[in-house]
Amino acid sequence: MKPIIISERLYSLDALRGFDMFWIIGAEEIFHHLSEITNSPFWNVLSEQFHHPAWHGFVFYDLIFPLFLFLAGVATPYSIGKQLEKGSKKKALLFRVVKRGLILVLLGIVYNNGLKISPLEEIRFGSVLGRIGLAYMFANIIYLYFKQRGLIIWFVALLLGYWFLLLFNSTPGYPIGDLSIEGNFVSYLDRLIIPGRLYLGIHDPEGLVATIPAISTALLGIFVGNLLKETPADKKKSAALKLIVLGVSLIILAQIWNLVFPLNKNLWTSSFVLQCGGISTLLMAVFYYIIDILGFKKWAFFFKVIGMNAILIYMSKIFIDWAYTTNAFFEWLSQLVGNPYNAVVMSFCYIVVQWGLLYILYKKKLFLRV
Repeated sequence: MKPIIISERLYSLDALRGFDMFWIIGAEEIFHHLSEITNSPFWNVLSEQFHHPAWHGFVFYDLIFPLFLFLAGVATPYSIGKQLEKGSKKKALLFRVVKRGLILVLLGIVYNNGLKISPLEEIRFGSVLGRIGLAYMFANIIYLYFKQRGLIIWFVALLLGYWFLLLFNSTPGYPIGDLSIEGNFVSYLDRLIIPGRLYLGIHDPEGLVATIPAISTALLGIFVGNLLKETPADKKKSAALKLIVLGVSLIILAQIWNLVFPLNKNLWTSSFVLQCGGISTLLMAVFYYIIDILGFKKWAFFFKVIGMNAILIYMSKIFIDWAYTTNAFFEWLSQLVGNPYNAVVMSFCYIVVQWGLLYILYKKKLFLRV
C-alpha cells in the first residue's frame, strides 16, 4: 500500500462501489437482528433478501458480487483507456491487466485458506476475488483489442455459448440440459478441472467454468464506462437516460430468458448476467445522475471512503478481528442499550469501526492498489 494522488475520476463510480461494499462489511446483519427481535413480516422480508437462494432464484444479496465486477468494468475506460490515450503500448497494458488478474486470484486463495501450508486436497482455489480477477482480465484483454461493437458481440457470444454449453450437456448419467446441482455440466467440469476442494463438495459457486459468463458482466461495465466517458459535458442527462433504457431492457430480457434458463447465482447463468447487469446499470444511472449531474456529492462521501479501499476492507477480515475491536470500543454502549437491541446497535458500531480505519487511510491518501 502506498500514497497515491487522487486523480480526476468518476465520483459516482467510487460511491456506488462503496455502497456495494457497505453490504459486505456487515450492514446485512442489521436486518437479520431486527428480524430475529421483532419477527415482523416487514423485517423478515428484508432479512430474506440477504440470504442467497440454495440454487435457482434471485434476491438482492445476489447482486453484490456481480455489481462489484460490473463496476470494475466501468472503471476500465478511465484507467486502461486513459493510458491508451496517453500513448501507452498495448503490450505493456496487457501485461498490467494479466498481472492484476493473477494477483487477485492469489489474494482469493489467501482469503479462503489463510497463510498456512495445507495439503492440496484441503485447499479451495475458487474465490470471489479469483473470479473477479479472471473475468476482469479477459474482459480487459477484449477491451484492448476490440471497439465498442466488438464488446457487444463478445458479450452476446459468451452468454449464448454458455447457455448452449449447459443446454446440450450434463453430468454423465443425467438427462441432457439438467440444471440441478448434481447434474449440471458446469459443476461436473469444475470437478474435473479444479484441484483441491470445492465449496459445496460437488459444486463451487466461484468455480472456474462459470467465469465465462462473468466476463460478460465485466464487458457490460466496460460498455457503460465507454458511454459515460465519451459523453460530452452538455449531454450527461442523455447518457443517464440511455443507461435507464438499457437497464430496464436487460431486466426484461432476463425475465424472459429466466423462463427457460433460470436465474442462478451459483451457475452465473446468462439470465442472471442480464438481471444483475440491468440492475447494476440502473444503479449506475441513479448515482451518476444525482452525484455527477446534479452535483449532490456530500451524502455519498460515506460510501466513497469505502469504495476507494474496497479490496483492502474485503481482505482485512482474515487479518483483523473486527468483532473484537468493536467490542473493545463499544461494549459500554451495548451494556447501556441492553437486550435485545444491543445486537442491532453493535452491528452499526461494527461498520463504524471499519469505516473509521478507511477514513484515516483516505485522509492520508493511502489505498491498496492491485
